[in-house]
Amino acid sequence: MIRSTEDLTKRRDIDFQEPHPDPRQAHSAAMLLRSVQGVLELEPVSFTLLRIAYDIRCITLLEIEEGLTAAGYHLDNSLFNKLRRTICYYAEETQRANMGCEQGSSNCTRRIFVNRYNQREHGCRDERPQHWRRYL
Repeated sequence: MIRSTEDLTKRRDIDFQEPHPDPRQAHSAAMLLRSVQGVLELEPVSFTLLRIAYDIRCITLLEIEEGLTAAGYHLDNSLFNKLRRTICYYAEETQRANMGCEQGSSNCTRRIFVNRYNQREHGCRDERPQHWRRYL
Protein backbone atom coordinates (compact mmCIF):
# COMPACT_ATOMS: atom_id res chain seq x y z
CA MET A 1 0.00 0.00 0.00
CA ILE A 2 1.50 3.32 -1.09
CA ARG A 3 0.85 6.23 1.25
CA SER A 4 0.52 9.72 -0.07
CA THR A 5 2.56 12.49 1.51
CA GLU A 6 -0.69 14.25 2.46
CA ASP A 7 -1.59 11.26 4.62
CA LEU A 8 1.78 11.46 6.39
CA THR A 9 1.73 15.24 6.89
CA LYS A 10 -0.25 16.36 9.93
CA ARG A 11 -1.53 19.90 10.41
CA ARG A 12 -2.32 20.86 13.98
CA ASP A 13 -2.93 23.92 16.14
CA ILE A 14 -1.04 24.39 19.38
CA ASP A 15 -2.73 26.70 21.88
CA PHE A 16 -0.76 28.43 24.63
CA GLN A 17 -2.00 29.84 27.93
CA GLU A 18 -2.25 33.59 28.20
CA PRO A 19 -0.49 34.51 31.48
CA HIS A 20 3.17 33.85 30.67
CA PRO A 21 6.37 35.91 30.95
CA ASP A 22 6.68 35.72 27.15
CA PRO A 23 3.46 37.27 25.79
CA ARG A 24 4.31 36.10 22.24
CA GLN A 25 4.68 32.38 23.00
CA ALA A 26 3.56 31.25 19.54
CA HIS A 27 6.21 33.35 17.80
CA SER A 28 9.05 32.28 20.07
CA ALA A 29 7.94 28.62 19.88
CA ALA A 30 7.98 28.88 16.07
CA MET A 31 11.56 30.16 16.22
CA LEU A 32 12.49 27.27 18.51
CA LEU A 33 10.85 24.58 16.34
CA ARG A 34 12.00 25.80 12.93
CA SER A 35 15.17 23.68 12.94
CA VAL A 36 13.57 20.47 14.27
CA GLN A 37 13.67 17.62 11.79
CA GLY A 38 10.21 16.71 10.51
CA VAL A 39 8.63 20.12 11.07
CA LEU A 40 7.52 21.35 7.65
CA GLU A 41 5.54 24.55 8.26
CA LEU A 42 5.14 26.95 11.17
CA GLU A 43 2.64 29.78 11.23
CA PRO A 44 2.02 31.86 14.35
CA VAL A 45 -1.63 32.83 13.85
CA SER A 46 -1.82 34.93 17.00
CA PHE A 47 0.24 35.47 20.14
CA THR A 48 -1.15 32.25 21.67
CA LEU A 49 -1.91 30.07 18.61
CA LEU A 50 0.69 28.25 16.53
CA ARG A 51 -0.31 26.35 13.39
CA ILE A 52 2.18 23.59 12.59
CA ALA A 53 2.61 20.98 9.85
CA TYR A 54 4.94 18.04 10.40
CA ASP A 55 5.84 14.64 8.99
CA ILE A 56 4.43 11.84 11.16
CA ARG A 57 7.34 9.55 10.24
CA CYS A 58 9.83 11.87 11.95
CA ILE A 59 7.94 13.47 14.82
CA THR A 60 4.60 13.40 16.62
CA LEU A 61 2.45 16.03 18.30
CA LEU A 62 3.17 14.43 21.67
CA GLU A 63 6.93 14.84 21.21
CA ILE A 64 6.55 18.43 20.02
CA GLU A 65 4.36 19.40 22.96
CA GLU A 66 6.57 17.59 25.49
CA GLY A 67 9.55 19.49 24.13
CA LEU A 68 7.73 22.82 24.32
CA THR A 69 6.56 22.13 27.86
CA ALA A 70 10.06 21.13 28.92
CA ALA A 71 11.41 24.35 27.36
CA GLY A 72 9.09 26.39 29.60
CA TYR A 73 6.08 27.09 27.38
CA HIS A 74 2.59 26.86 28.90
CA LEU A 75 0.09 24.93 26.78
CA ASP A 76 -3.61 25.61 27.10
CA ASN A 77 -5.01 22.86 29.33
CA SER A 78 -8.72 23.47 28.92
CA LEU A 79 -10.87 20.36 28.74
CA PHE A 80 -11.47 20.78 25.00
CA ASN A 81 -7.75 21.07 24.22
CA LYS A 82 -6.86 18.11 26.44
CA LEU A 83 -9.41 15.92 24.65
CA ARG A 84 -8.30 17.13 21.21
CA ARG A 85 -4.64 16.45 22.02
CA THR A 86 -5.37 13.01 23.48
CA ILE A 87 -7.25 11.99 20.33
CA CYS A 88 -4.39 13.27 18.14
CA TYR A 89 -1.81 11.40 20.25
CA TYR A 90 -3.75 8.15 19.94
CA ALA A 91 -4.35 8.53 16.20
CA GLU A 92 -0.71 9.33 15.49
CA GLU A 93 0.59 6.52 17.68
CA THR A 94 -1.71 4.06 15.92
CA GLN A 95 -0.74 5.30 12.47
CA ARG A 96 2.97 5.07 13.31
CA ALA A 97 2.51 1.54 14.72
CA ASN A 98 0.72 0.49 11.52
CA MET A 99 3.60 1.86 9.45
CA GLY A 100 6.15 -0.03 11.56
CA CYS A 101 7.69 3.00 13.27
CA GLU A 102 9.05 2.32 16.73
CA GLN A 103 7.55 4.23 19.59
CA GLY A 104 9.94 6.85 20.90
CA SER A 105 12.37 6.36 18.03
CA SER A 106 12.71 10.04 17.26
CA ASN A 107 14.82 12.27 19.42
CA CYS A 108 12.73 15.44 19.27
CA THR A 109 12.88 16.43 22.92
CA ARG A 110 16.67 16.31 23.01
CA ARG A 111 16.93 18.33 19.78
CA ILE A 112 14.61 21.00 21.20
CA PHE A 113 16.73 21.25 24.35
CA VAL A 114 19.95 21.49 22.34
CA ASN A 115 18.45 24.13 20.06
CA ARG A 116 17.17 26.10 23.07
CA TYR A 117 20.59 25.86 24.78
CA ASN A 118 22.39 27.12 21.68
CA GLN A 119 20.05 30.10 21.29
CA ARG A 120 20.21 31.32 24.90
CA GLU A 121 22.83 33.75 26.13
CA HIS A 122 24.75 32.22 29.02
CA GLY A 123 28.26 31.88 30.33
CA CYS A 124 28.57 28.13 29.78
CA ARG A 125 30.49 28.28 26.53
CA ASP A 126 34.12 27.28 26.58
CA GLU A 127 35.98 29.11 23.83
CA ARG A 128 39.18 27.09 24.20
CA PRO A 129 40.03 24.44 21.60
CA GLN A 130 39.09 20.87 22.52
CA HIS A 131 42.68 19.73 23.09
CA TRP A 132 43.32 22.54 25.63
CA ARG A 133 40.27 21.79 27.78
CA ARG A 134 41.65 18.68 29.47
CA TYR A 135 44.71 20.53 30.83
CA LEU A 136 42.81 22.91 33.09
